[in-house]
Amino acid sequence: MSGRLKGKTALVTGGGTGIGLGIAIALAREGCRVGIAGRRESALAEAAKTYDGQPPLATHVVDVGDPASVERLFAWSRSELGPLDILVNSAGINVIRRSMSELSLEDWDAMLRINVSGAYYCARAVLPEMRERGDGLIVNISSVAGKRGSLLGGVGYAASKFAMTGFGSTLALEEAKNGIRVTNVYPGEVDTPILKNRPTPVTQEHRDRILQPEDVAAAVLMIACLPPRAHVSELLIKPTSQPYA
Repeated sequence: MSGRLKGKTALVTGGGTGIGLGIAIALAREGCRVGIAGRRESALAEAAKTYDGQPPLATHVVDVGDPASVERLFAWSRSELGPLDILVNSAGINVIRRSMSELSLEDWDAMLRINVSGAYYCARAVLPEMRERGDGLIVNISSVAGKRGSLLGGVGYAASKFAMTGFGSTLALEEAKNGIRVTNVYPGEVDTPILKNRPTPVTQEHRDRILQPEDVAAAVLMIACLPPRAHVSELLIKPTSQPYA
């Protein structure tokens, strides 16, 4: 452990699996005090066991699409972690039936509630303390589907991620005067549990070829370790095998 983030604190939503957990571990290995939040207590408990460093990952259950649940999360965070230096909005979902002809009203609403409103609720909760301190970093884990229309992601997922793009980009403009940096990260295909909701099952060969959570985590860690004068507005990371044009 080199300790580049020693003395810093971070909260990662969607931290129980996949990209969120990868980011949490990467931050913790650099000395950051990290809390992970997600919908399932059992998944969070298992996730916390995957990191054996000190201090251990702290955990708290949250539904990011519920403003009251988010308020409870940040009350806990202030008590458990102290003032937050870094917020990573990594909670997100997709559904199996994702084409316009199949997408249900309920699934559309759920994707917007969690993928977009969840990021807004969490940023809204942390911004007052960051403004008071004149410093802070918010990282939104979006998707290449938030930069290009995507048949793979589907209409609802793409709409939610395009909305996240607009939210993060505009928030960065608003909060720069307060010393707060906001970064949108756009991963391509990543081997995470969200692949279980693909309409067509993904082979192990395909999983081995695409990004791993630690690849995205390395990109986020680079952003987190930059000095306050340096702001990465956007970062797109994809598998070499995945086209992007």
